[in-house]
Amino acid sequence: MKFRSLADRTPSQSNQASGEGGSSSEKKAFNRRSFLRNSVVAGAAVTAGAAILENVPSALAQSSNGRLTRGDAAILRWLAAAEMIETDLWLQYQELAGTQDNEVSTIASQQIPGYPSQPSGGNSPYTNAVLQLDGDMDQYIHDNTEDELTHETFINAYLVSKGSAPVSLDQFRTLDSSSKATGANQFARLTDLRKLTVDTTWWTRYRSRTGNPDLGDKFQPAVPSLIVNTHPGIPRTNDDLNNGDFLQAIANTAGFHFADIEVGGASMYPGLAQRVSSVEVLRILLSIGGTEIMHFQTWHDKAGNAIPSPNGVPIIDPVTGFSVFFPDLTNAAVPAVGEDLQSNLIMPEPTAFLSKQKLPVCSIIRPTATKNAATVALQGFSWQQRRMRLSAEPASQASAALVFKICICC
Repeated sequence: MKFRSLADRTPSQSNQASGEGGSSSEKKAFNRRSFLRNSVVAGAAVTAGAAILENVPSALAQSSNGRLTRGDAAILRWLAAAEMIETDLWLQYQELAGTQDNEVSTIASQQIPGYPSQPSGGNSPYTNAVLQLDGDMDQYIHDNTEDELTHETFINAYLVSKGSAPVSLDQFRTLDSSSKATGANQFARLTDLRKLTVDTTWWTRYRSRTGNPDLGDKFQPAVPSLIVNTHPGIPRTNDDLNNGDFLQAIANTAGFHFADIEVGGASMYPGLAQRVSSVEVLRILLSIGGTEIMHFQTWHDKAGNAIPSPNGVPIIDPVTGFSVFFPDLTNAAVPAVGEDLQSNLIMPEPTAFLSKQKLPVCSIIRPTATKNAATVALQGFSWQQRRMRLSAEPASQASAALVFKICICC
């Protein structure tokens, strides 16, 4: 079929041959009428098409009574609980090293009974050590904390708006794990940042060009010493501020832990999004999950700026005797560390996706498998508990039971 533009739509050749072609002005008038007529037809077609599409049932089911399905409500409750645990972690970092305005403390005091509404004032030596990773770290910590607070608040409010029960972990805020250093609120916690075991395999996972955890691949940690024994991510007391090298090791540990917190959300939301049945719930998971990916990307970048251990010697914790060693992952060390550790490779390297044999590599978030998504998320939470040394606490066992109850119907 031959297509012509509107400008080509002139009277037929037979009319022109018989002298009925008309003047130039008549042709222009014809073209205008033709344009308007065709525009009206096209507009009607678009309108009709839109009306048809509006009446096409969604591929995702919607509850007929406006309430959530049992599975969707369970997934949202799980996510609300996970966000509360994230918030508990970030508030401890915010108190000591975040920007000290009242935005975060005001929101936190409205959501957490007894939490102070005024900023704690921070801890200057620790903040300065954290700022060695990036000059804007205090603002990033502040904003990440605020984001997590709004996530848990929104998800709970949405649950209530749909007639579902919200989530509260307040009864499990029993840990006396607050830092005793200047700037920390003395407040019962869900988590303990003084005794971290930080998994840094996400670093090599996102640099691998062949491996994907969804396909069974395993990865080596970028900082092996962080996954052995426990290490503080915050100063435990002001005594931890006296040794500059050790204080920097604490800040470095925090830098890797920041990304370790957020990499879970970066995978958890897309994994669970594939399990929901409501378009609106899907929208919530995609919208909040996207911010978790942005958080991870930010902290992934900053962790690469961790100050290397001086003289290539491990740093010893004066309290526990445990050692930690931070290799030089900066660009200058690229020949030594190789591409799997290169610090500026913060974009996900293309890797195998869905199939190693049938499909080409692709740059992706990983893992995102939906099979056993809730179970995998629960296992990840259990690992977080062990990593944060909550498993020995009676409160944490009850908390784990609660979260299992939240998720079991997924």
